[in-house]
Amino acid sequence: MKILLFIDQYDSANNGTTISARRFAEELMRRGHEVRVVCAGDSSDETRYCVRALRIPGFNRIIRKQGMVLARPDDSVLTRALDWADVAHFLFPFWLSARGKELADEMGVPSTAAFHVQPENITYNIGLSRFDMPSRLLYDVLHNFYAGFTHIHCPSRFIANELKRHGYEAKLHVISNGVGEGFAYRKLPKTPELAGKFVVLMIGRLSREKRQDVLIDAIRRSKYADRIQLMLAGKGPRHEFYAREGKTLPNPVSIGFYEEAPLKDLLAMTDLYVHASDIEIEAISCIEAFASGLVPVIANSAKSATPQFALDHRSLFRQGDSADLAGKIDYWIEHEEERKGMERIYAETGKEYAIGECVEKIERMFREAIADNRQEAWVYDYRTQE
Repeated sequence: MKILLFIDQYDSANNGTTISARRFAEELMRRGHEVRVVCAGDSSDETRYCVRALRIPGFNRIIRKQGMVLARPDDSVLTRALDWADVAHFLFPFWLSARGKELADEMGVPSTAAFHVQPENITYNIGLSRFDMPSRLLYDVLHNFYAGFTHIHCPSRFIANELKRHGYEAKLHVISNGVGEGFAYRKLPKTPELAGKFVVLMIGRLSREKRQDVLIDAIRRSKYADRIQLMLAGKGPRHEFYAREGKTLPNPVSIGFYEEAPLKDLLAMTDLYVHASDIEIEAISCIEAFASGLVPVIANSAKSATPQFALDHRSLFRQGDSADLAGKIDYWIEHEEERKGMERIYAETGKEYAIGECVEKIERMFREAIADNRQEAWVYDYRTQE
């Protein structure tokens, strides 16, 4: 198949959707497919159809702070890309994809979409997380885009249920974004900076909804705070705030963005993984952590898919409750043999999310969309001839 991905930001892997899109592209090509990408940028690579970044007066600064780039549609570029493709897959519901979908329909190119933008992520960051109405309105707004698709990729059962609850009628394909083969049980000796410390790690954007503040406060409350080294892997608008708060810990927090290879090494030196986020469509970083042999402790949030990964109550804490989280961290410090046993069990569970398995399901979705498109075209031609 010739598969065309529409994604605003592809070259800068600073968000989960871009990282997942790259992994899917690599695996699809490994399986013999051709993959090209429509995105913002200036690459002359033949696998890219690049358009300019979109500038929105008054919002550019906010978009940059979130580490995002939005793409400006260019009909000449999009038409050339779609003319090449057997199927188009849209990963974001913004201007680039909206225009791309219109052109795909006009040109008769089969198309599918992925649901990666959770409305609660937006309402949380604009201070409206306490109210349900704004997120409901955003689901309705996004429905204007997704209503044009008969096949939608949902990274978790949680978000598929949310779409059903908000009236989305397409066929919903629940498929994890998947983890690479390198995320498997592995342990390394700790670096001199980490030696003798109990290393607690959280991976994710440094933003309000990820709730790294809850984790920092939990470390402060822990009976073993003087032994714990907190590592926050990520970047985002709350970097300075978390760095300032983290300085108050007995061992100041370490914050940094890690490429895949050094991240795997960090995972291999970590003792416990915490995912404190209130809002998650899937949280691929959590899967990477437990697939690598770490016991996770996860916020039991009703607006997050991540609690599905907890194998028992020891891996869950009350959402936003730093005292409860501190208790769970202390438990795993005090029960080392239990923790080591559960590390093996979680690593085995992680194999269920291997990227190869997930891409095989995505292939089936693409083939269904192509078959549906041919059937629709045949029916249209038959009725026209009548």
